[in-house]
Amino acid sequence: MSRKKFRVFDLLYLSFHLCHLILCGIITGLEHGSDVLHVVVKEDSDVLLPCSLSTKENIVQELFDWMKDGQQEVFLYEAGIHYNNGQAGQDEQFKGRVSHFKDELKHGNASIVIRAAKVSDSGNYTCAFPRLQPSRTLHIELVVDPTLKDRSHEITGAASKPFITITDVKELGVQLTCYIRGSFPQPELIWIDGDQRVLPADEPQVSERAGRYDVTLQTTVTATATNPFRCVATQVVIGHTTYAEIAVSEKLFGLKDGCSKQLVVGLICVIVGFLIALAVLLLLFRARCIRYLQYEKSLQHAV
Repeated sequence: MSRKKFRVFDLLYLSFHLCHLILCGIITGLEHGSDVLHVVVKEDSDVLLPCSLSTKENIVQELFDWMKDGQQEVFLYEAGIHYNNGQAGQDEQFKGRVSHFKDELKHGNASIVIRAAKVSDSGNYTCAFPRLQPSRTLHIELVVDPTLKDRSHEITGAASKPFITITDVKELGVQLTCYIRGSFPQPELIWIDGDQRVLPADEPQVSERAGRYDVTLQTTVTATATNPFRCVATQVVIGHTTYAEIAVSEKLFGLKDGCSKQLVVGLICVIVGFLIALAVLLLLFRARCIRYLQYEKSLQHAV
């Protein structure tokens, strides 16, 4: 009962993937069609590499060998012994990631599944039956399209986490600067706010040193934008993306206005103080004048 269930599952799995690949045009050749099968998958998905004999002869006791780029051992089967049950020699890149369809061997099916495809899995694969007369080999070209994720620890030249600073407080808002240093290929930088809106930014400043790129991007954010503000670096060619973010205090958005108001208040205070001092001087001068006139009159009376 259990073996029957597993066989049914294998048949459904294989049939589904073959139909999907053929209908979607991902497989563009078969054994007696073009010389090379072309298979395209997304990174981290499982990939089926089909290999079946047109004669559908039983290969349970036969030998078939899967290799990548003519050097790496992917999967070797020989009369029931393979890399998943004791056979030695499998390349480290594929250990624990490859399976075959045991119950389909009697129908000449030597297809394999590679779990969680990596970009490094891309290459030219061969499925060979060296002991058959005549010997047969199927060629497959696998392309694994990368998905965008942080690859800074696995690819040389992948942009490291950006460095963000507050470089100025202007009348229109707060100026933020994002720096990326020593990356290859040249990364693209964008600024987005907390609502995932792309913010307008200045033209990026790019410099190149020994094949590595330094990129700087500035933006000015206002109180209407939403914290936090994120600088995102993307290198599509190598499927890499990374980011850094910063939260801007609301107090900074009113700093310039506050300073302007304080300046106006200060000027008013100076002017008022000057007018008061002038009024006091005038009052003192008037008082002195009155005392002088009184003094003159007293002298005249005395004469």
